[in-house]
Amino acid sequence: MREWFDAVKGHPSGVLLVAQLVEVLAYPFAGDTPVGRTIIGLFGILVLSIAVYAVRATPALTWVAVVIGVPVVGLTIAEGVWPGNDQVVLWSALLHAAFYGYTGYGLIRYLFDDSWVTRDEIFAVGANFTVVSWMFAHLFMAVQVLYPGSYTAFQGEGHRTFLELLYLSFANLTSVGLSDVTAVLPLARSVVIIEQVAGVMYVALIIARVVGLTITRWRN
Repeated sequence: MREWFDAVKGHPSGVLLVAQLVEVLAYPFAGDTPVGRTIIGLFGILVLSIAVYAVRATPALTWVAVVIGVPVVGLTIAEGVWPGNDQVVLWSALLHAAFYGYTGYGLIRYLFDDSWVTRDEIFAVGANFTVVSWMFAHLFMAVQVLYPGSYTAFQGEGHRTFLELLYLSFANLTSVGLSDVTAVLPLARSVVIIEQVAGVMYVALIIARVVGLTITRWRN
């Protein structure tokens, strides 16, 4: 256990990145069931909590994450108990988005506080990308609750699963646009546009900074 904790503290962003990619692969096997979503959601929150503690940029980061994270855990469990309750799904999606957004903020602070790139900061670039993708996927879910029919797919209109919305989020954040899920209502399209801008800015600001610091380190 001590060696595992030391590894997490040494490379928290690497642990977060690997865990979230494992979570992506686990979604199809869990299925779109209340129990499956609850288990995967709690696993994701656990990994995020470890990462937030390990890479906290300021003392405030930990307590804010706890304040947001505790109700998120409760709402994740509530979704498994009342999967058809729109109020539970809406507040769960909004607080999940806030929790992932604050974790992304912490990772960005972690990246920008240093002038020397380490291996874990390279992992943080990828981990922050996945965190932002999850944040927008939960925002998409909240929009879908407020405005049913916001998204369509090749199956036609209807409720989109979280995996479908996560697929849409990654497609937009990477700017590849290769998704059969499409935003069709105005608010949904507005949120998608914001994510597309965030994806471009991510490359222009964060990745460019890390590459620049890496080149500077190599020259020195």
